[in-house]
Amino acid sequence: MQFADLRVPGGEAPASGFPVIVFLHGGAWRAKWSKDYGEAFVEELADEGFATWDVEYRRLGHPGGGYPGTFEDVADALDHLRALVPKHPLDLSRVIAVGHSSGGHLALWLAGRRHMAESGPLYRENPLPLRGVISLAGVNDLELSLTLGDRRDVLELAGVDSLDGGREQLDQIDPGRLLPLGVPLILYIGDKDSDWRLEMTNRFEDKARKAGDTVTTIIVSGANHMDVTDAGTGFSQLIAQSARELLQVPGS
Repeated sequence: MQFADLRVPGGEAPASGFPVIVFLHGGAWRAKWSKDYGEAFVEELADEGFATWDVEYRRLGHPGGGYPGTFEDVADALDHLRALVPKHPLDLSRVIAVGHSSGGHLALWLAGRRHMAESGPLYRENPLPLRGVISLAGVNDLELSLTLGDRRDVLELAGVDSLDGGREQLDQIDPGRLLPLGVPLILYIGDKDSDWRLEMTNRFEDKARKAGDTVTTIIVSGANHMDVTDAGTGFSQLIAQSARELLQVPGS
């Protein structure tokens, strides 16, 4: 469960290499959901001129899934891009993370891992920096998702029984507790998504902004939770435009 697919656009690469989108799929962090459902969407992002690094990782139901294994996997996947540069034209000064649903949580966490204590299991020396994060209907704030949406899987992910009993673990994995993340954030969500998720997104935006982060929330009219990664709808073009803005690269 620890692998990723690299897609590199056709044609001549820019002198500095292609900008990179690291994609993290959703599915409640559970083994029954793989990255397969998002592959067509990721291919569309590659067609927009980005190298894409489509990550698979251990999930709940896999040996080692949850805390800390899931987080170790996505961190190692991001940092492994350095090993690909000798063979592929990648610009590692222009890398963003894009995640859907629970993958949105992991994408935000990748930005926040700079806060990890050296003594903790999730610390990595010299982590590859991101230029920004795009969360698509993400579980952006674990505690708010539990209190507003009764997402008990948040506790399962952390390997704890309660918020009070799991404070040490949640302090390491909840983007809402790792603010400021230190990079620009773009939060997409459909107006037909769950009420609790819309409220959680608004509250997380407010928390992140107050902490000093630059945050943009984009509410997509008529879209539900899965529409935001539906290939063929043209939504990937919106994400590509947001990615260009974060990476400061011209349009295709």
